[in-house]
Amino acid sequence: MSENAPKTRDELFAFLDGLGIAHKTVDHAPVFTVAESVALRDEIPGGHTKNLFIKDKKDRYFLLTVEENAAVDLKQVHNAIGGSGRVSFGRPEKLMEYLGVAPGSVTAFGAINDTAENVTFVLDAELMAHEIVNCHPLSNDATTSIASSDLIRFMEATGHKPLVLKVTS
Repeated sequence: MSENAPKTRDELFAFLDGLGIAHKTVDHAPVFTVAESVALRDEIPGGHTKNLFIKDKKDRYFLLTVEENAAVDLKQVHNAIGGSGRVSFGRPEKLMEYLGVAPGSVTAFGAINDTAENVTFVLDAELMAHEIVNCHPLSNDATTSIASSDLIRFMEATGHKPLVLKVTS
């Protein structure tokens, strides 16, 4: 396995454990959309996430992690995040290269794979108001619950300083 191989779920959990971060994971059938994951709400409390992997005109990449039902104005969000010009969606190849995940499994936990710090992580302020935030543990067949403050601690431990901003309308 090359040293650039994406981290596994178990490696992610070991990293969280090493930081003393509590986390709880529920396995489920793979979910590809917010609509498919709504069935899990009753068993998994907290804020549920939607992730947008985008890039600006200068090919700078951002991952916006917002509450699942939030609307993001892609024509305006560059103003909030400090992007250069309007944003577009990043290509799946870059998603795998930078975050080590495939479309449908995009997650803030992908920061663990972004060792070159190619991606700026943006956590929506409304999502972060939840005590618990739920993210895929690098694959969409499980949901990991973590305290919102610990999500920031995790990101900082990976070398990222996430921006907590209001990016939803």
